[in-house]
Amino acid sequence: MFRDPGPRLYGLAPGVDFPARLVEGVIRRLEGQPPEALARVTIWLNTQRMRRHVREAFLKRGAGFLPRLRVVTDPGQDPLLTGELPSVSKLGRRLELAVLIDHLLQAEPDLAPRQALYDLSDSLANLMDEMRAEDVAPDALNHLDIEGHAAHWARTRRFVSLVGQFFGDEVPPDSEARLRLATLTLLRAWAENPVPDPVIVAGSTGSRGTTALLMRAVARLPQGALLLPGFDFDQPEAVWQELGVGAEGIQEDHPQYRYDHLCRSLDLRPVDVRRWDQDGAPDPARGRLVSLALRPAPVTDQWISEGPELGDLGAATRNLTLIEAPHPRAEAEAIALRLRQAVAEGKSAALLTPDRDLTRRVTAALDRWALKPDDSAGQPLLHSPPGRLLRLIARAMGRRLSADQCLTLLKHPLTFSGSERGPHLRLSLELELELRRKGPAFPDSVSLRDWANRSKDPFAVLWAERLGAVLDALAAVTPAPLTELIATHRRLTEMLARGTGDEGEGQLWAKEAGQAAIAAMEELAKEAPAGLMLTPSDYSALSDSVLSRGQVRSLIPADERIVILGAQEARVVGADLVILAGLSEGIWPAKVPPDPWLNRKMRMELGLLLPERRVGLSAHDFQMAVGAKEVVLSRARRDAEAETVPSRWLNRLTNLLDGLPETGGRAALAAMRARGEQLIREGEAVSAPIVTPRSGRPSPRPPVAVRPNRLSLTEIEKLIRDPYAIYARHVLKLNPLMPLRPSADARLRGEILHKVPETLLKRGLPETVEAAEAALLAVTDEVLERDVAWPAMRAIWRMRMEDLARPFVEGLLTAGGQTVSMEKKYAIEMKDLGFTLVGKPDRMDILPDGRLKIIDYKTGSPPSPAQQEAFAKQLHLAALMANLGAFPELGPHDDIEIAYIRLARDLKTVETRLGPEELEKVLNGFRRLILAYREPGRGYSSRRAMVETRDRGDYDDLARYGEWEITDPARPEDVP
Repeated sequence: MFRDPGPRLYGLAPGVDFPARLVEGVIRRLEGQPPEALARVTIWLNTQRMRRHVREAFLKRGAGFLPRLRVVTDPGQDPLLTGELPSVSKLGRRLELAVLIDHLLQAEPDLAPRQALYDLSDSLANLMDEMRAEDVAPDALNHLDIEGHAAHWARTRRFVSLVGQFFGDEVPPDSEARLRLATLTLLRAWAENPVPDPVIVAGSTGSRGTTALLMRAVARLPQGALLLPGFDFDQPEAVWQELGVGAEGIQEDHPQYRYDHLCRSLDLRPVDVRRWDQDGAPDPARGRLVSLALRPAPVTDQWISEGPELGDLGAATRNLTLIEAPHPRAEAEAIALRLRQAVAEGKSAALLTPDRDLTRRVTAALDRWALKPDDSAGQPLLHSPPGRLLRLIARAMGRRLSADQCLTLLKHPLTFSGSERGPHLRLSLELELELRRKGPAFPDSVSLRDWANRSKDPFAVLWAERLGAVLDALAAVTPAPLTELIATHRRLTEMLARGTGDEGEGQLWAKEAGQAAIAAMEELAKEAPAGLMLTPSDYSALSDSVLSRGQVRSLIPADERIVILGAQEARVVGADLVILAGLSEGIWPAKVPPDPWLNRKMRMELGLLLPERRVGLSAHDFQMAVGAKEVVLSRARRDAEAETVPSRWLNRLTNLLDGLPETGGRAALAAMRARGEQLIREGEAVSAPIVTPRSGRPSPRPPVAVRPNRLSLTEIEKLIRDPYAIYARHVLKLNPLMPLRPSADARLRGEILHKVPETLLKRGLPETVEAAEAALLAVTDEVLERDVAWPAMRAIWRMRMEDLARPFVEGLLTAGGQTVSMEKKYAIEMKDLGFTLVGKPDRMDILPDGRLKIIDYKTGSPPSPAQQEAFAKQLHLAALMANLGAFPELGPHDDIEIAYIRLARDLKTVETRLGPEELEKVLNGFRRLILAYREPGRGYSSRRAMVETRDRGDYDDLARYGEWEITDPARPEDVP
């Protein structure tokens, strides 16, 4: 196949269909030879995806022999090369490290948080893999220059020293160790008996040490050759020299650096790299433009000298589009629209991006046209239904679930996923209404059983029993060995999924996602070391980390016209349209994760991967992809947090174009942006919501016959301040529910602080201050323990009651009088108005002089006299009820004292005395209010006189508050 002397290096320009051109070159070089000659060819490829594409390219040529297609990682799976030495999986090695780190953290807890246990072991395992790939011995760590880093290195070394014990010959190797061992064995066999048949390594850049070893050995075989993807034939010799030994040092962040390094290791120069074929790049003019734009920083002055020689830049960028969207959603919509257009044009399209959030947005947008792209990465296991349920259960272990967390479990699509799924959904809805009306904040088996016994649904009792058993079992989980926690995790998840049945797991392990989930759980159980003790929260963090590495790939065929690939898969793209998305710093190139073990200087001394090398590999992916026939470059100007910075490569390209107005660069850049703006506008038009007219400030006027004729004291104030709330509750019959996530809010605080004095007075007030104070605090503890499920809020409210306890009981003991009623409901019918007034005063006392005192407790500020005059009529109307004889045990009173008491340290009290004249005034005002709403033309206006504009009402959303301002006039409207 190869007649030239070795080492042989060939290259293909960026942007080509690499698998197709590889196959064409192999076939052309074997012309005239018998068909079986192809079967003697061995081609080593960089990924399984590349092997699949190359195989398809051979099959498209019709029946015939195929070469041996292997992946560079295959030797690690060959028992003939690795021997019978038992191996350890990646997960197993990480869990072994986790045990060692756990022992270290037990001895020195301040080294790291325990929840980082698996992340630390994973990071150490990655470091160990990198050391094996780059042939760095553990002893090299002892010879590092740690001047200026002694304190940090002393802490770090405790962890890093753990990896040394895994490099011995007697230790079962992990996958990286097996790969290097097998590769060295293969190279020794080749050295003793060189392979006479053609051997090609194609598609790899040699970025990892083990792969680079294989490539150098193949290049020296009698019929060996390397085929390099994305080799820049336009780059001058002087620039190649600058990459490795330039005045500014090694330029590892350049996209072609790895090829310069490879050539030097073979005693070749980049000029010795030959073209694989004579077809060239899809767009040579654009290739020259990108090559110049990506020159190393020390020689960017060449833009000035070589830029004008690029020729007509309008022609070079004719098939380039630049999308600069205002936000990620607009970027996704524009990309989805362009992919849809490509399908309509009969073109194949590929989206390349390392941003998985963006790919999910694009996939969701494509669903609008029933297009399902072929995503090479699949779906993250944690985002699949079984993955989400496993995560929810793991996070619930060892905890009492709040109402919203319980409902999250109940509404999961795999909960009770057997035959009783329908009844389960019905009961889940009923339970949600119960929890949002009455609580409790933390449901358990007792509260569920009580609710089920009151339900009329025959399925409710059994359903509540099984659900309560799961909730109680979750709360009962305690620290245990990892093996036991894994078994508990799986058992409880299966219990929830199967529902009321005694066997089975419902649909939990069904389909591709379920199979991937059960495989991950079984692997975790198989590899779990017995001696690793974890708390439930530690286990949750570990299981999250393990499951997050799983992927689900659907067996349902996707639309092959649209593929979504990672950035590193640019070399396998052969699509008509290529979209490079997420071109912002921190995404592409990705933000280099902090290394907790070694700084840059240490890595350089050891010969490990530097951050610049990772950037250089990403730069090579960019150069490969941007050379395609038609390309769209895309980014969002801001993300959810702040303005974004354009990718350094996109920045270089746009700056170069903008600086070459004489050759049409500035106009070409404007045209690229104009095409992108057009896509953004069309994408926004497609996704624009249906515009509905803004609502005015409502003031519904229902028929007089359906208007309420019975209201409570507090509702009268609501009628004055927010009449629309009365309309919604009593005419529309809409009752507000508690928030889905219960919290210790002001409403609950008020209920608690009302119950405490009520309970104390019902039991009898001790005669001394000290005894009364102690009794009050004892009642407080009892009420808080019973009705407040949040320990932190119990402590805070207990402290508040301690502050006010003594002044409160002192006031009770010195005030005199006798408490005659507390929290008792009364009603009085005013026949002339056809209206019933209902009230439940907090407390009523008969003073020593025979007067009645009506008391209302406030947790906030009591209403001022001005507010009482205009709005706060609760106690005034209670006094009116007393005057009219609404309290049978008291009889009518015409001299009444009302008092608002603020339950706080200062125990502020606002008192008012009402005589016959004042009571007459209250009665007349009340009559005017009720009669006003008997007028057909009177509407129930929303937010008529709120205390503050920022106050929120229960029915503001129904009134569409926000579409109108508080200063807008009400819009009366007759309603049925």
